[in-house]
Amino acid sequence: MPRYRQILLAVIVVVLIVWAGFLGYYLGIKNPDIIIVKGIDNLDGGVVINANMGVFWQTWRVIKDNYLKATEVKDQDLIYGGAAGLVNALKDPHSSFFNPPDSKKLAEDLGGSFGGIGAEIGIKNEQLIIVAPLKDTPAEKAGLIAGDRILEINASSTIGISVMDAVKMIRGPEGTDVNLSIGRKEEDKPRKMSITRAVINIPVIEWKMKDNNLAHLQLFTFTENSSQLVQKALSEIKEAGAQGIVLDLRNNPGGFLDSAIEIAGLFIERGQEVVSEEFRSGKKNVFLSENNPIAKDIPLVIIINSGSASASEILAGAIRDHRGIKMVGEKSFGKGTVQELIELSDGSTVKITIAHWILPKGQQIDKNGIEPDFKVEISDKEREEKKDPQLDKALEILLEILNPKIQNPKP
Repeated sequence: MPRYRQILLAVIVVVLIVWAGFLGYYLGIKNPDIIIVKGIDNLDGGVVINANMGVFWQTWRVIKDNYLKATEVKDQDLIYGGAAGLVNALKDPHSSFFNPPDSKKLAEDLGGSFGGIGAEIGIKNEQLIIVAPLKDTPAEKAGLIAGDRILEINASSTIGISVMDAVKMIRGPEGTDVNLSIGRKEEDKPRKMSITRAVINIPVIEWKMKDNNLAHLQLFTFTENSSQLVQKALSEIKEAGAQGIVLDLRNNPGGFLDSAIEIAGLFIERGQEVVSEEFRSGKKNVFLSENNPIAKDIPLVIIINSGSASASEILAGAIRDHRGIKMVGEKSFGKGTVQELIELSDGSTVKITIAHWILPKGQQIDKNGIEPDFKVEISDKEREEKKDPQLDKALEILLEILNPKIQNPKP
């Protein structure tokens, strides 16, 4: 079974809901209110549950006996609802149950191409938000920014909505529109946006040479091949004569942990700690840099914002802790828990939080985020005018670090 480690990622320990069938039946026999459920397959033993599972089956019977449209409801959908309820009871926004169709959509996301508006969404402080709009997507072109609160989707309130349900509502056929009501910091009235859906292909990396032999390297996501692409870009940057690099991790919502570790190894010495994951038992797994550190000596400044999450925070934090580099921008998202995807027998998937990330100097990322050394915000007016004060500040700091090494800097 393939094992996907993501920093959107978490490990899932699954107790199949069908075991509830056996225990509920057993408790039902011992209670005056007898409930017998037939046709439950795949009973599994060896699990001790300190709870009255009879309540589950009583609810099942109430639905079957009283619900107006009970004949239209499939038993398997009720089982999936129960499984989702188990995970939702954790009250962890990063743990989820996916039935087979939703699991397929999840696999499309991990594969890097899917239909929708091109925005990473999540739950923060019990509110559905834009974690990051992806580059060159309808979401970015419509003006969505990291931290925007999604108040309504097609006129339906998002109060209490799950991320997966929100994804279902936002997605749709290519060329059709989805209507969002957006709440933005320091704005009194919600913004109304109509965004045309498209097939989304997630970009990975882009770089340009700026004035004074400085390179601007943008990393948009962490896919399976991100490390190879970054290594190739770094080689090209060095061949182009760059004397310093601005590593731009803004609106990068994360991705595969392995990619973050491999990329960190390009910027720090081999054998250094990149991050550790700490489990509830106290056990720790430490991940060390093992890549060829081709950029360990090149001057570097990193840009982050509230859309920098998960793997982005690990990469930025590891480089900062080992090299003392400066960061510019805004506080990062603060997504520092570990999830793992486990596929169930029928194609369903469980994603569950099993640990949290600890940076080399001991900082826990989750809910804390990373504070930049130089806080620089971008106003809506600056966005409209295509100005980038965060990049400007990063280049300024990099130039100060290099001076007087740079030959013939432009005024």
